[in-house]
Amino acid sequence: MRWRMVGPIGLLGLLAACGGAPPVQEAGSTPSLAAPPTSTTTTTTADATSPATTASRATDSTDCTSSELSLSIAEGDAAAGTVYRKIVFTNKGGRTCTLHGFPGVSYVAGEDGHQVGPAAFRDGVKGAPVSLPPGDTAFAPVGFVNVRNYDAAVCKPTEVRGLRVYPPQETASLFVALKGLGCAGNPPGNQLVVKTVQR
Repeated sequence: MRWRMVGPIGLLGLLAACGGAPPVQEAGSTPSLAAPPTSTTTTTTADATSPATTASRATDSTDCTSSELSLSIAEGDAAAGTVYRKIVFTNKGGRTCTLHGFPGVSYVAGEDGHQVGPAAFRDGVKGAPVSLPPGDTAFAPVGFVNVRNYDAAVCKPTEVRGLRVYPPQETASLFVALKGLGCAGNPPGNQLVVKTVQR
C-alpha cells in the first residue's frame, strides 16, 4: 500500500467529510452661609433646568425613582443660627417602593438651575429602609444655616430660588422652589445639613 502526503487544505477536507472540521471563527466577533429660605411649603417638579436631570433609570429594584416621587417642604424645628425643615417625599406611582439613606441636596439659582455653593453635608448614620406605598410619605430633615453669620467676602451671599434634590440611589434630580440666600463661595461651615430619610 502506497502512502501519499496530504496538505493542510486536503486535511481540512477529510475532517469535514468525517464531521470533525474545526469551527470557523469570524473576525471581529456646615454653619452655612445661607440665610434660611423664606418659603415654607412648596410642591416639587422635575428639574428641567439642570443638565443633571435625566429620565429615571430602568430597574427591577424596589428603590423609588424620581419619576415616582413628588416633593414638598414642611416646617420643622429651629436652633441657634439654623432653621430645620423637612423635605417630604410622596409616592405618586402605582407600586410600593423603598427610600434608603440620604438624599442629595443643594441650592440652585438662575434660569439654568446652576448650583450655589457646596451641597448639603450628610449628618448622622444611614437609617433603615423606608417602605413607601402609593400615596404615602417619608421625609428627610434639612438644616438651613443663616449665612448672614458668615463673612460676606468669604460666603459671597447669593439669592437662590430653590433646592435640587436627588432621592437616595437616584441619578435624576427633582426641584423644589424655596427662595432664600446661599453661599456661592466656600463657607467655613456647612450651609446645608441633611439627615437620612425617615418617617
